[in-house]
Amino acid sequence: MTAITTAITPIESFRNTLTRMQPEFTAALPPQIPVEKFVRTVITVVQMNPSHLDADRRSLLGSCMKAAQDGLLLDGREAALVPFNGKGGRAVQYMPMIAGILKKIRNSGELASISANVVYQRDQFDYTLGDDERINHKPFLGDDRGQPIAVYSIAKTKDGAIYREVMSVAEVNKVRAASRAANAGPWVQWWDEMAKKTVIKRLAKRLPSSTDLDQVIASDNEAIGMTNEVVGSTTIDPAKQEAPASLPADESTTSRLKRSIGKRAKREEPEVVAEEPAPEVAQAEQETTNTEEATDESAAADAHF
Repeated sequence: MTAITTAITPIESFRNTLTRMQPEFTAALPPQIPVEKFVRTVITVVQMNPSHLDADRRSLLGSCMKAAQDGLLLDGREAALVPFNGKGGRAVQYMPMIAGILKKIRNSGELASISANVVYQRDQFDYTLGDDERINHKPFLGDDRGQPIAVYSIAKTKDGAIYREVMSVAEVNKVRAASRAANAGPWVQWWDEMAKKTVIKRLAKRLPSSTDLDQVIASDNEAIGMTNEVVGSTTIDPAKQEAPASLPADESTTSRLKRSIGKRAKREEPEVVAEEPAPEVAQAEQETTNTEEATDESAAADAHF
């Protein structure tokens, strides 16, 4: 009897992989983020951007794990999956967004408030340094505010201290130039948000230290291809920045992925599922299929790592 077969779609296969990785995500996520919500958000993002499934699978899963470790949702607001072309082909990079960085700063418990804004040509803007440092910004409320000229951030601590950081567009563009995604992705689609994130990261160096915040900023520097933040007039030469074939992952992340992809590969559901074959045929075909797929997927997992 010939069995009728149906193929498992790429998104279904990816959903199954994420489901099997839930224990690893649970161990990485902070208690306030349910693993079901995290996985559901990832699946939604991938469904909206199916091209992510064409990228290197290790980079995609590694990005998910890095986001879990940083305690950020890959919802495009707290963090995003950003595709890029590496030496090994198309890959996906995890990038913290401004809302994610602000979330970590606020969660530190040291600040009463923090904000960031872009200044445009038609705004009224006055920035004074010295003993009485202050910022005065009155946005133009018309339809056209002109081109951006600066970006700034202000943070107030609970003990009353005020921290300020102002960057010109030229300074922001120095940071942009050091990114391997300077002419694509978030810098093109959301320049304002990337500029605000840049000035907040600069300001964060002077704020009360937070391990969680430092970790997220380090992840962001990895994502944009910088080992160090641009400081003053010193920038990183983009020509010296090599785009990795996949997302850099620390040893613990790699270990988790090996366990979830390598060891669990033997339990991978077959890509082709038989529908109602004869019992004796079904048993023989299933045993053969399980043996072949376990061997193929274990080899594929080893090749990735």
